[in-house]
This record gives sequence, structure tokens and C-alpha cells, in this order.
Amino acid sequence: MAAYAKAKAAPKSKAAIPQLSWEQIRPAPIVLVSGTETFLAERAIRQLRDLLRAEDASLEVSDIDASSYAPGELLTMASPSLFGEPRLIRVSSVEKCTDDFMLDAIDYLERPAFEAYVVLRHGGGVRGKRLLDAIRAGTGGGIEIVCTELKRESERHDFAAAEFRAAGRKVTGGALRALVAAFADDLAELSSACGQLMSDSANEITEATVDRYYAGRVEVNAFAVADSAIAGRHGEALALVRHALASGADPVPMVAAFAMKLRTMAKVLGERGGSGQVASALGIAPWQVERARKDLAGWTGAGLGVSIQALADTDESVKGGGRDPVYALERMIGVVAAKGEPHR
Repeated sequence: MAAYAKAKAAPKSKAAIPQLSWEQIRPAPIVLVSGTETFLAERAIRQLRDLLRAEDASLEVSDIDASSYAPGELLTMASPSLFGEPRLIRVSSVEKCTDDFMLDAIDYLERPAFEAYVVLRHGGGVRGKRLLDAIRAGTGGGIEIVCTELKRESERHDFAAAEFRAAGRKVTGGALRALVAAFADDLAELSSACGQLMSDSANEITEATVDRYYAGRVEVNAFAVADSAIAGRHGEALALVRHALASGADPVPMVAAFAMKLRTMAKVLGERGGSGQVASALGIAPWQVERARKDLAGWTGAGLGVSIQALADTDESVKGGGRDPVYALERMIGVVAAKGEPHR
């Protein structure tokens, strides 16, 4: 997973301490875990605990809630025990910390305890800025683990690919796309789904494997509909969308799937060069460029423009602007299946 860690290294800043991705966490007297992605932050902290425990099984683990901190609590927990075991102190809710915690923590940075590792979890916001500034300036000899949300589809795709790579398992590009589409809004669920598939299947994970387990996920059905329509298979797309709607799917994520596909096609249309070069210029993954180029077969710029306009109209309709969202969705599918050409 080192390649993913390198790709997801924290952005450059003026901090005097190392700023690393969650996968690069390592022991340090002070470990600031910042960012809004709770799942990655929790995984990083667990990974640090496991690293320290592997070095010394007698590791003593303590927890502090900075939002309800009692004066002197940090110093007490960091103080050496009778037998001198290493100590891991996990501090949560630093973004809601009390003034007492702020004062004690800043004092502690000047004299970190020997064989103590203090992990400070800050979920974002301005509270605790003075403490964060001191850590980032290098006081205490700490490091920062930056856990930002994986908002781009390409980032979630890389994350899922790394999950399989770390386990030494093979997965197809189609399976990864289906998984990312199915769990677009929850990184924890995406990770869990990857683990479930690896646990239950000894063979290569394919799109069929994902569909067998997660066909009930709205987004998987949505992308199946979009793929059929974009390829010009109107009847198949209609059958799929009616089955999805009958199974409880909502038109809104259906339209969102079309939007993601068509907008990527529009970005790639007319771009020249290798997939890696184009992907870098557009801020997407190489596989997205390759898939968009495949999807663009038979399309014209004018037809794509017509389809995107139909998409915008349908988006408004399914979000309350029209009387019959299902009719609007099916009409848009017809436009897309005709590749924006009225007489096809």
C-alpha cells in the first residue's frame, strides 16, 4: 500500500513537522491526527496502537476526552508507571477541548514524557488553534497525520484498489468501479464491502461478484442503467431502470450516475494524448479517461451537449420541479440512448 500512501501524501504547508498520510503513521512523542475523515483517522490510530504493541506487548493504553478534561489528567497518564511500560495516550475531541486541556497540552509539549506517545485527534475547526500551531512549529517533536475526506471518485477508487492490493488479491477495474459507485458516500462501508468480498470469494473479484453481493445498492443499478443507455441499448436501459425503481430505487441517484458519466465524457471529448497525461491534466484517474473514451464511441459533441441539457432538465424534475420524475427519467434515457441525435 506504499504507492497509495505516496499518492495520498498530505499537501505541502508551512509546518515544520512531517505531514503524512494515514498509511504513513509512525511512533512519535506527539502525533496530531487532523482532518474530517473520521474513518481514516480511526484506522490510523489503530495502526499506531498495533505498531507500538508489536514492539512491546506491555503497552499501556489510556484515553482522554479533551471536551471534558480534568486539570492534570494528561500529566498523570503520561507519568512512568512502576514497571516503566510504554504508554499510548489517545486524546479525542481536541476540536472541542477545554481551556484546561489547552494549557496542560501546551505545557506538555515543552517536556514530553519518556516512552509516552500522545495522539491528539482534531476533527477540524478553529478551536485548539494555539495548540495545533505549537505542534506544527515543532514543539514536542511531533508529526501530523492528515486525514482529509476522499471526495473525488478517483480517490475512492485508489483507496479500494489499495485495500485489495494490501491483501494480495486480484480485482478487475469493473469491480472497483461498481464498488465505488455502490458506496460513494461512506468510506467505512466501502472498506467493509472490500473485506467482505475478499472473505467470501477465493477467486478474482469481478463486476459479477460485486453485483451478486450488492445488486440491491441503488448506485450499482444506476450505473448499470447509465452504461446501457450511453452504449445505445435503449430497451435494456429501460428494463433496468424499471426493475430498479420497482425495487425501491430513487430517481435522484439515477440521474446523479448519468451526470457523473456524461460530465466525464464531456471533459475527455477532444483531449489528445495518453490516458495518464490527460488524467493528470483533468484531475481524474487514467481508467476514467479510458472508460470515457470507450463510452464516447459513436457520440458527437453536439449530441453530448443535447444529452447534458436533457440531464439538467431531468435533474430539476426529479428534485421537485416536475410532476412525474419517472417519466422525466425515462425520457432522458431515450435521449441518451439516441446519443443526443433526434432521429436515431
